[in-house]
Amino acid sequence: MNYDVVIIGGGPAGLSAAIYSARGGLKTAVIEKALVGGQINVTDEVENYPGFEEPLSGFDLTDRMRKQAERFKAQFIDEEVTSIAMDGLYKIVETSDNKYRAKSLIICTGAHPRKLDVPGEDEFTGRGVSYCATCDGALYRDKVVAVVGGGDSAVQEALFLTRFASKVYIIHRRDELRAQKIIQERAFRNPKVEFIWDTVVLSIKGEKKIEKLELFNRKTEKASFVDVDGVFIYVGILPNHELFESMLKLDGSGFVITDDNMHTNLPGIYAAGDIRHTVLRQVVTATSDGAVAAWSAENWIMENFETVEGNKD
Repeated sequence: MNYDVVIIGGGPAGLSAAIYSARGGLKTAVIEKALVGGQINVTDEVENYPGFEEPLSGFDLTDRMRKQAERFKAQFIDEEVTSIAMDGLYKIVETSDNKYRAKSLIICTGAHPRKLDVPGEDEFTGRGVSYCATCDGALYRDKVVAVVGGGDSAVQEALFLTRFASKVYIIHRRDELRAQKIIQERAFRNPKVEFIWDTVVLSIKGEKKIEKLELFNRKTEKASFVDVDGVFIYVGILPNHELFESMLKLDGSGFVITDDNMHTNLPGIYAAGDIRHTVLRQVVTATSDGAVAAWSAENWIMENFETVEGNKD
């Protein structure tokens, strides 16, 4: 199957790219192996996306984006990409079911949560260890939970957990948070939130479910235990780059390096959103990346191909 543009990943960056690409008259496909919308789907409230006075859920926001892309005839394909290759100026995208040929490729594969890599983490994943408060928070009504991390995601999700839990510990390896000041202030004011500073988790312990965390204070060099029913981990993200790590130029952390036009080191291949080397990973920056990538891809196609496939009914 031939396309002008194939977009891998259906998060905010991919959806924005699809809107701009399809609206520009290019035959556009978005390939997403999971739920369109990506990780933002599990965010309970998005309150910093321009144009919405009241917060809305991540799912609602990306659902609107998908419908907008579909209105411009972007096609959504529910398959998993298994390989990417070059055929001259064309890009060959293979999935578990089909093979697609595109003039330009926009990579929006995003990133995934970094693990603590401590004893008990894998054992109790799904049984007390979680990386998504919105998904699992309601399971901890009137219980004690911990959040590990000190950035925006950690503090926002800790605040969300106070809707259910009786107490929420925020465990941070430093003596101050990295989250935005407005989010920090909300956490400091919340009586259900208690901070454990200068501390890392050594292990997660329990029998059939989590019972306690073994902690280590980096300043006092003393170990301790805290009783919890669950722990939510927010200590960073890792790029989903397995498909192309041998093809594209990456930074030291494995994120794709692009120029200001979202162009990678290969002709006609662009990257947008969380997979890209960038100073900020927010919905608004992802959608901006997607728009720039689609605009750049359109110009590149016009310069290198005599015709376009075009979106047709």
